[in-house]
Amino acid sequence: MSPHLDDTHDPALQSWVESANDPDTEFPIQNLPLGRFRRDGAWRLGAAIGDRVLDLQVAGLVELADMNRLMAQGPQAATELRRRLSAGLRAGAVQREAWQTCLVGQSAVEMGVPCEIGDYTDFYTGIHHATTVGRLFRPDNPLLPNYKWVPIGYHGRASSIVPSGTAVRRPNGQTRDDASAPPTFGPSKRLDYEMELGMVIGSGNALGEPVPIGQALDHVFGFCIVNDWSARDIQTWEYQPLGPFLAKNFATSISPWIVTLDALEPFRTTAFRRAEGDPEPLPYLEDDTGFDIHVEVWLRTAKMTEPVRLSRGNFRDMYWTVAQLVAHHTSNGCNLLPGDLLASGTISGTSKDSRGSLLELAWRGTEPIELPTGETRRFLEDGDEVILRAYCEREGVPRIGFGECRGVVLAAV
Repeated sequence: MSPHLDDTHDPALQSWVESANDPDTEFPIQNLPLGRFRRDGAWRLGAAIGDRVLDLQVAGLVELADMNRLMAQGPQAATELRRRLSAGLRAGAVQREAWQTCLVGQSAVEMGVPCEIGDYTDFYTGIHHATTVGRLFRPDNPLLPNYKWVPIGYHGRASSIVPSGTAVRRPNGQTRDDASAPPTFGPSKRLDYEMELGMVIGSGNALGEPVPIGQALDHVFGFCIVNDWSARDIQTWEYQPLGPFLAKNFATSISPWIVTLDALEPFRTTAFRRAEGDPEPLPYLEDDTGFDIHVEVWLRTAKMTEPVRLSRGNFRDMYWTVAQLVAHHTSNGCNLLPGDLLASGTISGTSKDSRGSLLELAWRGTEPIELPTGETRRFLEDGDEVILRAYCEREGVPRIGFGECRGVVLAAV
């Protein structure tokens, strides 16, 4: 058995929660993601199991409903909680009678942002996305010289991070389509999504003390889905010289469950293979740990009863690894705190149907996407619902799902 695996990953493991044994479930007993939920009053901490949520406080697994405090305890505490959950939820467990009263249906609760997010950093690690977008704006020089040497990122706005299911208002802003005329102010006409994954920091580091690359993953509590909504026309006008601002911070949607690093261990893989001639990472960034995570983008327009899939990609296509993001972020002494969110950047592959944004899929609006209803999309329209999904699957291993990250576009005010 791999040193990263234990009995909680056993493919044969079954739960006394019957819905967790469905081969199509997002949340088998081998997953056990964590989140915050409520029914009538205060937020509670819960673990997803099948179509249910186990209340961790009522089950006696945590003292306080404080996800950040739990994450701050580090990887050993996270692993121990997972082992206790697995032992109590597996078939034949003595905890069954007591824990049955701690379960509630997922459909009966409200899910929130899974923890208190103090800071948010958005990276740009998808080389296929960066190259495609670069060709749209700089055909002769799609990748800037620093891209293959340093993980590129910017600091976003944590206050506008919202949970899945929250409607997103089309932003107003300055745009300038005609270079010979002054800019105008009004609703964005080129609203887009970006399919990303987010890494949630567990235990942080002290100010002035960088995290070595070999310890970087110990500071990652788990993963969630991120939709980095983007107003492309506002972004084009404002991003030089300091980068994204109002084109990005009007809303960022995240999924409600944190899939822990422990749950993803069976899907560790080697990192992205750099092309011949690409520079090797500098010594402080030497790492070879990737994760095999499928991602999908679905769209439902106001005329549709069922959504349609627009793209399918894989997290393996990211140029920089998760450990490299953490090590670089802290390399200057920056202190990460429990609950900080690091987003991957748009996940895109080499084929058109793996592109993780409409900017790429519709080629900056010049190649509209045709939908089954006869509608077309260059960018998002009011009433459109974007649904992002992520999961890990491999023959002989239970499917590990992330749930969904949804958002409906509302008209600007």
